[in-house]
Amino acid sequence: MTKLQIGLLFGGCSGEHEVSIVSARAINAALNAERNTDKYEILPFYIQKNGVWQGNEIANQILVSGQALEKPNATNINTKSSLWEFPPQASEVDVWFPVLHGPNGEDGTIQGLLTLMQVPFVGSGVLGSAVGMDKIAMKTAFAQAGLPQVKYMTLTRSQIWSNPCVFPKLCDEIENYLNYPCFVKPANLGSSVGIAKVRSRQELETALDNAASYDRRVIVEAGVVAREVECAVLGNDNPKVSAIGEISFESDFYDYETKYTQGKADLSIPAALPDTISNQIREMAIKAFATVDASGLARVDFFYVESTGEVLINEINTFPGFTDTSMYPRLWGYSGIPFPELVDKLIELALERHKTPEIEALIN
Repeated sequence: MTKLQIGLLFGGCSGEHEVSIVSARAINAALNAERNTDKYEILPFYIQKNGVWQGNEIANQILVSGQALEKPNATNINTKSSLWEFPPQASEVDVWFPVLHGPNGEDGTIQGLLTLMQVPFVGSGVLGSAVGMDKIAMKTAFAQAGLPQVKYMTLTRSQIWSNPCVFPKLCDEIENYLNYPCFVKPANLGSSVGIAKVRSRQELETALDNAASYDRRVIVEAGVVAREVECAVLGNDNPKVSAIGEISFESDFYDYETKYTQGKADLSIPAALPDTISNQIREMAIKAFATVDASGLARVDFFYVESTGEVLINEINTFPGFTDTSMYPRLWGYSGIPFPELVDKLIELALERHKTPEIEALIN
């Protein structure tokens, strides 16, 4: 049987470049597991921090070392032409596996490029990726679908920075509507980058200024005393939901360091929840998945307010991490799908979603 050429694409132009490398190493190992070696040949591609694509030789070096390429080749750094020169092996790819987190990776941009290439790829398309990445668009879609959420306000950089006389009034409005504590977040960054939990006017002003430095759109959410639970979704038009996991941690909130540092957070699978609550979370996860038009995979995060019995949706992540501390692969492992089988299913779902006569020929 002819092996499918899998384009493992990682790195990227975002603050989650290093996390992408860790996820790609784990996925590469899973694709090279015994059950997959007869089906797939891996063609790794590495996107430098300056946007230049590197082919198999350098990409393999990064996968082995686990270290980002800090000093790009002098022959291609900062040249416009090199940004549009793809390594020659790119034309051999049958299915792309984009392991990219954050902006320029899971926000619809790379998905648009791969769509133009007319080659199947793992994960959501342009719409699902873009809505899933943009917290304001996501929350608007969830509200339209009737999914309960915490109260929030949306702001722009111009509101925060343009007029010093207006800024105090803006803070007054936030305090009156949301109260403290609240969370200030850039609309389009992943892995808790740029997020701050604030408890006072001074902290609010600092957090708004910081968030605006990352993104021209900012969201402020009311804090809630709740348990943080997550579930994993796998599928296209008829997705399945994993067991539910719970995150507990000592830090102020689930920030970047807590997410990606071994031992900083405790992941409990399955979460100790009443059956009615577990079922509600699963149903809401499926609804959220469909609402943003996600496909392939997603992790959906919730707040469970034990005191009232409320379940509030927090967010959907259309390409969650695949590191040792990541909930997505661990949830499916507990639910009966080990890592090598999981990546195999993701490729099958990519082929299913992009089915054409040519793809059917590859499958058969």
